[in-house]
This record gives sequence, C-alpha cells and structure tokens, in this order.
Amino acid sequence: MSEFVFKRRQEMGMVSPLSNWGMDSEYGVLKDVLIGPMDHYRWQTGNAMARRAMRLGRSYDQAKAKDQYQTMLAMYRDAGVKPHILMADENLPYQLYARDSSVMTPWGPIITQLYSPWRRGEWNQVLQFYQRMDIPLFDIVTAGSFEGGDFMVLEPGAVLCGYSGERTSEAGLRQVQGWVEAQGWEFHAYQFDPYFLHLDVLVAMLSDKLAAVCTEAVEDELLDWFAARNIEIIDISYRSVLELGVNVVALGNDRVMVPAASTELIDKCRAHGLTVLTPDLSMFTSGGGGVHCMCQPLRRERVA
Repeated sequence: MSEFVFKRRQEMGMVSPLSNWGMDSEYGVLKDVLIGPMDHYRWQTGNAMARRAMRLGRSYDQAKAKDQYQTMLAMYRDAGVKPHILMADENLPYQLYARDSSVMTPWGPIITQLYSPWRRGEWNQVLQFYQRMDIPLFDIVTAGSFEGGDFMVLEPGAVLCGYSGERTSEAGLRQVQGWVEAQGWEFHAYQFDPYFLHLDVLVAMLSDKLAAVCTEAVEDELLDWFAARNIEIIDISYRSVLELGVNVVALGNDRVMVPAASTELIDKCRAHGLTVLTPDLSMFTSGGGGVHCMCQPLRRERVA
C-alpha cells in the first residue's frame, strides 16, 4: 500500500478528481456509503430535536433502534449500495451520524471539526477509516467548526453550504469555500438559524434538477439561487421539518430513501415518479438525525 496522503489539495487548485472514490452530485448512483455505528448511541439533551422528543414523552428503545438500523442497512444492500461501518468508540454517543465528521468531494474527503463537546473525538475513527481504505484526504478543516450536515455537493460544478455560526461557523465555512473555489467550482454560502441544526434539515436533492425544500423556513435568496440553476422545488411543510421529513438520501436512478414517517415527502416523491424506500427510523429521527445524517457517500457514479 502506498503512503497515506493527508492533503491532496493544492493552494492554486487544479487537483484531479479521485478515480475510484468521490462524487460530483448528491444524486448520482450511490455505490459505497459510510455509516456510523449505533453501539453506544443515546439521545443527548444538547440536541434540540432530542429535547423535543423527550418533552413529548418519547423514550429511546435500544432494541427497536437496532432493528431499525439493520433494516436500513439491508435496504442499502438491496439497492446495490455497499455500507461501510465506522468502528465504535464508547465515548462517542452521536458517532452514528457519520454525515458530520467528514465530507466527500470529487477530490477526496475533508475531515471536519465538530462543534458539540460529545462529538469532538469523532475525527479519530473516520480518519482511521480513510487510512485503512487508502482513500487520500483532500484536506482537514482547521478554522472554526464545520459539520457535514451543512455541506452538499449539489450538482456538478456547485456546492451549497449552510452555516448557523454554531455547528458550522463562518470561519470554517470560509476556509472550505476557498478550497472549493480554487478548484473552479461555485460555492454558495447560506446562513440560517441555529435552531435547525444543519442545512440538511431544510434542503435535500432528490434527483437531477429536483430538490425538496421547506420554503417556509428558508429565505428568498436561497429559493432564487435554486431557480437560477433551474432546480425544481418540492415544497415541504414546516411541520414535516420538525420530524426531519426532509432528511433523505438520493440513491440515483430516480430512487430515494425517505423515513417511513415522512409521509408528506413520500407522497410528493411518488407523484414525481420517484421510487421511494421507506425504512422506519423513528428512534434516530427523534434523537436529532435522520437517514441523511447517518451516512456519508463515499462513491457515486459521476453525472458530468
């Protein structure tokens, strides 16, 4: 095995895409996905959605969660996707949400910097995973905080990235923005309220030129940007956002994985001709993260 590369990024850009890994969209056919382990998962009161679930009298059921998790993995495999599971660390209760500790780009993964104290050690196992798989890093965030739930390789040539000043700080965002723009890609930064945790609570790409967005909860500036890129929007209600109804994963070929409780989006996706896989993930969405939060795409078929 060749020596592991911690930084492919060049200051002047011009880094070539990886040949065997990476992605240039949120909707290319998904081939490999990184999933966090649920061994030590438990709801954290520092998460607004977990607090809401507990306030409503809900409780975490480990056996039910394990069954839901295994069903989700089986659905990925049946869809032709290979799941890779991070090694578990007993000190990391939210390690399950593998979306946040790294992001995949066409040029390799970026290791992020997590905001919450109980998540800051997640970089360790994700870095070891990329070393074991010999997937060279594009770079590592060193400025402020930056979490993968705010980062979307939306479509070829364009990244959409949210920041609330908490989970992703402006300093972290600007650092990654410079890296992406040096590669000749557009990087659209969108600021939103910290209540929503991450941008993937409000926005999801479903297929080519088709996105789900809670238009009630985003500014016109973002809607205008989607319109300028000729991206059709399926509008999702604010109520659905409270149940993580927009937190979904496009599998490619007009297929999308949507939590079973997200009936509004399921119906609207089917009305647009999409095939919908519907795992029950209530033990995880109530804890503050849905199917999108639980995965990091490692390899999608390029669409450009």
